Amino acid sequence: MNNRSAALLIIDQQQGIHSPALGPRNHPEAEQRIAALLAIWRKQGWPIVHVRHISRNPQSVFAPGQPGAEFQPLLSPLPQEMVFEKNVTDAFIHSGLERWLHARAINQVVITGVASENSVEATARTASNLGFATCVVEDACYTFAKTDFYGTPRSAKEVHAMAMSNLQQEYAEVMTTAQLLSGLGFTLS
Repeated sequence: MNNRSAALLIIDQQQGIHSPALGPRNHPEAEQRIAALLAIWRKQGWPIVHVRHISRNPQSVFAPGQPGAEFQPLLSPLPQEMVFEKNVTDAFIHSGLERWLHARAINQVVITGVASENSVEATARTASNLGFATCVVEDACYTFAKTDFYGTPRSAKEVHAMAMSNLQQEYAEVMTTAQLLSGLGFTLS
């Protein structure tokens, strides 16, 4: 993957994601990792896409008209950066993202954000299925603890690890921020 021509996708980095109601999460440094990638993409003039979830559920942390739907200040888009809104987990569904990427001859995406097993995984699967070379930056993604289908409580680390395992080699190249930056000739400070 030549990440120099890849679009950086930042998924659902909104204020509502910090709601205590969501429970314990993994990768507390994920936002700083995303910010480091964002700074490099900006400095290099590479394509950046911010994805904002606007929920149809009025009880959601991402319900429209509430502070939770707003971007986190650290990761807010600049006026020239593209923003796509979604109402489902997959950033490609009914958003125009695929068309936007094709119109710019972008055939690679680097995915960051939340939640690992929801919007990140769904978006990565679709990106791959649509023919985009797909990279998921695992330590620039995170999720929350949840109970599995059989009723067993799973930590955020376990949920995240399974999501990354689901994606690795089948749908995406999964790597750390340091690995991605090293491949681009940068180091993580």
